[in-house]
Amino acid sequence: MTNKMNILDKIVIDKRHEVLAKKKIITIDFLQQTPLYSRKVISLSKSIKIGSGIIAEFKRRSPSKQVINHSSSIIDVVKGYEKAGVSGISVLGDTKYFGGGLDDLIQARATVEISILRKEFIIDLYQIYEAKAYGADAILLIAAILTNKEIIEFSKLAHQLHLEVLLEIHNKEELKKSDLSFVDMIGVNNRNLKTFEVSLDTSKELSKLIPSDKVKISESGIGSVEAINDLKQYGFEGFLIGESFMKTDDPGKSAINFLKQL
Repeated sequence: MTNKMNILDKIVIDKRHEVLAKKKIITIDFLQQTPLYSRKVISLSKSIKIGSGIIAEFKRRSPSKQVINHSSSIIDVVKGYEKAGVSGISVLGDTKYFGGGLDDLIQARATVEISILRKEFIIDLYQIYEAKAYGADAILLIAAILTNKEIIEFSKLAHQLHLEVLLEIHNKEELKKSDLSFVDMIGVNNRNLKTFEVSLDTSKELSKLIPSDKVKISESGIGSVEAINDLKQYGFEGFLIGESFMKTDDPGKSAINFLKQL
């Protein structure tokens, strides 16, 4: 097994322990009583279709790049993203490997009035209730770490809670195994899980296999307007951009300057 896959396996094992511990302290009943649980969600897929299509990410670090940005405050960053005119904001929830947390999600929700994606390694239904309680509008499901049964179960619950679902795939095998009945958006991650290499060809090759009724989103390695214009030719409407903005001193300002060129 490759080193990269070991990282993913490790994240999932740690995530299972983390979720088990949380469930003992904060029950689903408690989550359902929180003020944000009853708020009306904002459709990320619709925002992508009618807006810029950019999903800007807040991310402090990653297993591949280590520290990306530990100095920018989430409030300042998401304010800048909203001002730039992004269609949505992705907030990375994992603490151990990405330096994020639910506190980031709640701060982002209190700061902006646009759609928020909870980007997390979801391996339990509990995390979907959690996403709802902390103000997310959409959740990420990663096909590489889920069975088809889990994809159906998790996406069905998300829809019952009026949350949208972005299913992330890396290859055609992951797409073929996945039941897309309750999936709103398909995200193609251009980063190879085995080698860390990033290639936009992954999005291009998989584009023709994605059903036309799903919003196509390209993720990772998108750092230029040219790349976006190129991917649009393949039917992509959404573009998740994280490190290009976050590695700068002022991610919000970087997003503003980037979107002016679109």
